Amino acid sequence: MTKSIILSGVGGQGTILASKLLTLGLMDAGYDVKMSEIHGMSQRGGTVTSHIRYGESVDSPVIERGGADLLISFEKMEALRYLEYLKPSGKVIVNNYEIKPLSALAAKVEYSKDIVKELSGKADTTAIDAARKAKGLGNSRVMNVILLGAIVKLMNLSEIDWEKIIEENVKAHTIDLNKKALNLGMELV
Repeated sequence: MTKSIILSGVGGQGTILASKLLTLGLMDAGYDVKMSEIHGMSQRGGTVTSHIRYGESVDSPVIERGGADLLISFEKMEALRYLEYLKPSGKVIVNNYEIKPLSALAAKVEYSKDIVKELSGKADTTAIDAARKAKGLGNSRVMNVILLGAIVKLMNLSEIDWEKIIEENVKAHTIDLNKKALNLGMELV
């Protein structure tokens, strides 16, 4: 059975690294994996989205509307933006973190104050304050690996050697920190 995960965030949040680590771990475990990335002005604070599909045999990386088992959002508004891709039985993990887009800063679009409540009314939603937890570990940049840990736990992927994947794919001086972040993310859900 094919599983589908969408990771959505804003440029600079580490969405692409988390997608890469997830894809490599799934491949290492023997799954057929397809991944597609969309970089919407990612270096200017625009949307970054990854579609990851894995299973015995996967034909396409593209997840259709209503087809995602899991939506992991690194930023609250991005969760709302991609909610239509979630299956009725799917889960949302949202980082309780806010990056106002330029349109909201220019007062052209309203940034809702109750996004987590709105999400919870539409889907099975868990909010994680990954940014605060990452700061507690000493580096806000590992927020993405905390969210990866949440994916690992929710999708029952803990049998994969994630420590090896981290060791092989992050800078040497951040390996221990990223391992702690992954384990913390697994504990949060």
